[in-house]
Amino acid sequence: MDEYSRFVDWDKMDVTAQSQDAKELTCTEFQELKQLARQGYWAKNHSLRAKVYHKLISNIPCRTVTPDANVYRDIVVKIVGKRSSSSLPLPEFVDNSLVPTYCLNAEGIGAVRKIILCIANQFPDISFCPALPSVIALLLHYSKDEAECFEQVCRILACNDPSKRLIDQTFLAFESSCMTFGDLVNKYCQAAHKLMVAVSEDVLEVYSDWQRWLFGELPMAYVARVFDVFLVEGYKVLYRVALALLKFFHKVRHGQPMESDSVQQDIRAFVRDIAKSVSPERLLEKAFAIRLFSRKEIQLLQMANEKALQQKGITVKQKRQNVHLAVHAENFKSEIVSVKEMRDIWSWIPERFALCQPLLLFTTLEHGCSLSRFYSHSEGHEPTLLLIKTTAKEVCGAYLSTDWSERRRGGNKLSFFGTGECFVFRLQPEVERYEWVIIKHPELATAGTEPENHTSPASSTLSSGGAPSDPSDRLSPFLAARHFNLPSKTASMFMAGSSECVIIGGGDGQALYLDADLNHGRTSHCNTFNNQPLCSESFQISVLEVWGFRD
Repeated sequence: MDEYSRFVDWDKMDVTAQSQDAKELTCTEFQELKQLARQGYWAKNHSLRAKVYHKLISNIPCRTVTPDANVYRDIVVKIVGKRSSSSLPLPEFVDNSLVPTYCLNAEGIGAVRKIILCIANQFPDISFCPALPSVIALLLHYSKDEAECFEQVCRILACNDPSKRLIDQTFLAFESSCMTFGDLVNKYCQAAHKLMVAVSEDVLEVYSDWQRWLFGELPMAYVARVFDVFLVEGYKVLYRVALALLKFFHKVRHGQPMESDSVQQDIRAFVRDIAKSVSPERLLEKAFAIRLFSRKEIQLLQMANEKALQQKGITVKQKRQNVHLAVHAENFKSEIVSVKEMRDIWSWIPERFALCQPLLLFTTLEHGCSLSRFYSHSEGHEPTLLLIKTTAKEVCGAYLSTDWSERRRGGNKLSFFGTGECFVFRLQPEVERYEWVIIKHPELATAGTEPENHTSPASSTLSSGGAPSDPSDRLSPFLAARHFNLPSKTASMFMAGSSECVIIGGGDGQALYLDADLNHGRTSHCNTFNNQPLCSESFQISVLEVWGFRD
């Protein structure tokens, strides 16, 4: 076929999808490259795709000393020797059961193992890289020989641009990516997430498969289209495609019985057979229709998840704790929610805190109905969980991302703080989780200056829709400004507290307002999204609890 066909078994390839029309790629502008990659400009021309891959990979900024093709030729005989390539043992940092063949011929299948072993020799710092076999198998399709493929993979691994994340090479990076994906599912695929919670004991165990869906189960034609865009746009593309896969799985399988006793296995089977229901073009179209957070915001979330894992001492692969069972039946007791209901709440909170166990900090049954005691018992804990049971037996609550001590920065005035990870929810009479809402307050419009307009707590307004009109005026929806030394004027406003009241903005127009005596409360509800109200517009509190997170 062409000079890049050495390792390809063309009998297994769909040659009808290949075009022999001569094409060249002359553009260098990022935006134009991005559009061409998404449109599949080089997808149907094997030789052109190979040349584009070479060009894109050669432009990756790398460490000064990065192994090249000559290094491979020097070491491969010493490392492989006379052993059969099919019997070569793989290093521990790859999953031996996941070495995709991607329509490679026998020589190509053996070459994958040889290249992996040589990379292990040259990159001793790699401790966990399950995506590596797939990347090598794919690039062999577009390489003239093993040495050329080795050099291209080495450039991807040796990328030294801190803003350009490519392939996870440690268990810490991989595990934090799984947690980040879980957080994104919780935000962008709520219907699918609800299904995962219902049918699996540990949702993080399911989401830990997200890279396997892409670099293990997805057919060759789909992986190549994803890789086209990945080389141009980077790691964020992988999140997009994995979210789209989960959305399609939920759409196709919703209401149908499970095909196995494991949703994990069902998703893998769905991705393997995705050609039956979704084309590569439709998959990418769905992926890029998701209005995902910015690359910077996702990077901050990834950093927070890595930090949480480091604090837990989880930096190397080990038997995974069943995160969904962090709420242990034998030592959990609440007057408001059951163990099952608390586990449902745990499935909504950010993954880095789902590693922790609940710790009761305050309850009106023991500490009385005093707002000052509420603050004193809650301060010093971040995040916290607020649970309320009304005299009408309604149950609602809020996940609060920020320490209540932040309220003091406003002195005696009602002070606003918090991040977009805050949310409110209802458990009784029906379960519902609401996206965030920002509490508008003119006093924070200009940081460090005296406000022109003063608004009393009673006249503070609640805005539905999830974000200010100008996106640049809000912080990352996930993380607090003070964690990253960002300007205070970008701080989001999701919680408010004073000696007179507590206000919590929860989302979709839902918000809670609690009086100082903690006996009465009100809700604010906007019908923009036609959601049921959080609870009665005015209610009496039967029991109120505040829970912290214990390591």
